[in-house]
Amino acid sequence: MKFLIVALGNIGLEYKYTRHNIGFLIADRMASKYRFEFKNDRLADVAEFRLKNKKVTIIKPTTYMNLSGKPYKYWMDKLEIPTSQTIAVVDDLALPFGSLRIKMNGSSGGHNGLTNIEQELKSGQYPRLRFGIGNEFHKGGQIDYVLGKWSDPEVEKMPEHIDHAIAAIEECILAGFPIAMNKFNTKSS
Repeated sequence: MKFLIVALGNIGLEYKYTRHNIGFLIADRMASKYRFEFKNDRLADVAEFRLKNKKVTIIKPTTYMNLSGKPYKYWMDKLEIPTSQTIAVVDDLALPFGSLRIKMNGSSGGHNGLTNIEQELKSGQYPRLRFGIGNEFHKGGQIDYVLGKWSDPEVEKMPEHIDHAIAAIEECILAGFPIAMNKFNTKSS
């Protein structure tokens, strides 16, 4: 069985440690854990690894966040992986920092990356792991907050939250989405 993880973020050093790039941070931590390297390929940096008997492809789109749907669809089609065996990993303003929500479908919630995925897939029926980045910003400050760097207290807790997100992804792949949802759809750890 094959799975595709689509870690959302923006390319470029200026975005590397921003809240909007949590998908990339999770993917990079997985690369360290499973000892794989990303290679640039069509529309994304791509890597493969095995998780028990599952073949997992993980991509970090190189199209910028707002055009994440094209690489998502391209790699899903190329690898012949059904939508039900994909996971979009994305930041979420509506969740407290470090909280996780696994969903099998739903709306984009105003997230431009998810909106583009829905446009390319012509559906909101795809799994996603939402990582809470909080919403500690003043009116009109959403863009600066999302594209801003993590606070020192967030940086301190980041490794445990990223490891928790990786455990959720592993559970989705190994045990299935319903079990993972029951286990990980909780408040911040």
